[in-house]
Amino acid sequence: MKAGRHAKILELIRKYKIETQEELSALLQKEGYHVTQATVSRDIRELKLTKVSQGDGRQKYTAYQENDRDMDQKYARVFREGFVSMDMAQNILVVKTVSGMAMAVAAALDHMDCHEIVGSIAGDDTIMCAVRTVEDTAALMERLRRIIEE
Repeated sequence: MKAGRHAKILELIRKYKIETQEELSALLQKEGYHVTQATVSRDIRELKLTKVSQGDGRQKYTAYQENDRDMDQKYARVFREGFVSMDMAQNILVVKTVSGMAMAVAAALDHMDCHEIVGSIAGDDTIMCAVRTVEDTAALMERLRRIIEE
């Protein structure tokens, strides 16, 4: 039911210039969906809808699209901002971070397509990554250094 409603919302915002939650609720009602304002508000948040200017001073809902390049840049920025140092012990990569940033930096590493990393554990300011081989650890460290220097 929710998936169908979400699909209908996306269809409606593509088809019409919907400015308010009330307009969206009315269109959904017309389409046979019995929704409350709270449901529509939650759907908007879950679908990550945003308002964009129409050029005439009015706004309309649209689906927010983050492309992969934007996300890659965000993860790289989180890594750079939290990074303090790194060292290796055989196939273990230890990354030191700003206090409180280890979880965020580890999440960034998870999303940065570091296929060399088998798994990682993050504390408050330290991440321990199990890497496939010693050679992979050295190559990964070099790749991470290039990200830091960008």
